[in-house]
Amino acid sequence: MPSRRVLVTGADGFIGSHLVEELVATGEQVRALALYNSFNSWGWLDTLAPHVRADVEVIAGDIRDSHFVREIVAGCEVVYHLAALIAIPYSYVAPGAYVATNVGGTLNVLIAARDCGVSKVIHTSTSEVYGSAQSLPISESHPLQAQSPYAATKIAADQLALSFYRSFDLPVALLRPFNTYGPRQSARAVLPTIITQILSGKRVIHLGALSPTRDFTFVKDTVRAFRCLAMSDHGVGDVINSGSNFEVAIGDAARLIAEVLGVDVAIEQDDERMRPTKSEVERLWADNTKAARLIGWVPEYAGLDGFRRGLAETIEWLREPTHLARYKADQYNR
Repeated sequence: MPSRRVLVTGADGFIGSHLVEELVATGEQVRALALYNSFNSWGWLDTLAPHVRADVEVIAGDIRDSHFVREIVAGCEVVYHLAALIAIPYSYVAPGAYVATNVGGTLNVLIAARDCGVSKVIHTSTSEVYGSAQSLPISESHPLQAQSPYAATKIAADQLALSFYRSFDLPVALLRPFNTYGPRQSARAVLPTIITQILSGKRVIHLGALSPTRDFTFVKDTVRAFRCLAMSDHGVGDVINSGSNFEVAIGDAARLIAEVLGVDVAIEQDDERMRPTKSEVERLWADNTKAARLIGWVPEYAGLDGFRRGLAETIEWLREPTHLARYKADQYNR
C-alpha cells in the first residue's frame, strides 16, 4: 500500500508506542501525539530506536483542547485514537478527569476527523465495558454494563464514535481489546506488578482480588489487530473484539509467572488494591471469531502456551536493569 499520513493519539503510552513502531516499519508517515508536560518527555516514544524516532513526527499536546486536536488531525488519512485515562482505581478518585479526557477528548477527535475528511478512524474501546460476563465467551453483542467510572466513560466514548458513523457517515471502526500485556506496560496493571515485585527480590507479593479471570492478550497481537482493522474493508460502523479466547485467574497468572521465573512466592491480598465489591469484574473471556471472520485477525499468542511465551518475552524485557528501574515495585500504583 502507498505510504499514508496517520495520526496516533496516546502514542506515548504502552500500546501506542508499539503501534507507532509497527506503523513506521510498514512505511506509514506517522504523526504521534504525546501528552504535553514540562519535562518534555515523550513517554515510551523516548525509548524507541533512534532510526524509528527519526521517522516519527512527535507533537506534544492534549486531546481535551478542541482547537489543538483539529490542527493535528488535519492532513491525516487515518487516525488511531488510543489516548485515554485507563487506570480503574484512579477513576474512583478523579472521575471528572476521565469524563473530560475519555469522553470530551474523543468528541474532539471525532469532530476534527469529520471536518477534516479523514478516511478512517480506529477508536479504542476496552473489554471493561462488558462488566462481569453474563455469557461466555463474550461476544460483541454482550450487554454493556459499567462497573467503574472508567468503564462508564469508555461506553460513552464508544457510543459517541458509533453515533458519528450513523449521524455523519464518519468511517469509524471500534477495536475492543481485552487485557493487553507486554513490554512497557505500566505498573498500574497486574502482570507487571507481579513481575516487578518478584524481579526486585520479593517473595511475598501483594495483589488485589485473586479469583477474577482475565483474557490476557500479548501486545504484538493487539497491534496487529489495529493494523488489520485499519487495512480491512470491513468493520466500519462496527465493534470488533481482540482477545486471545483464553481466560486465566489472577492468582493462577501469578503462580505461572513465578514458575517461569523459577521461584517460590507467597501471595498476600492487599485491601488497598481491592476494587469495591460491586465494581469488580469477575470474568473476562473474549469471543474473537468476529475478528477472524471480518478482518482476518487471529492471535499468535493464544492459549496457555501463547500466554507463557508472552510472559517470557515480557519478563526478559523487564530483566533489563534500565527497564526495571522505571518501576517502583514497593509502591502501589493506582
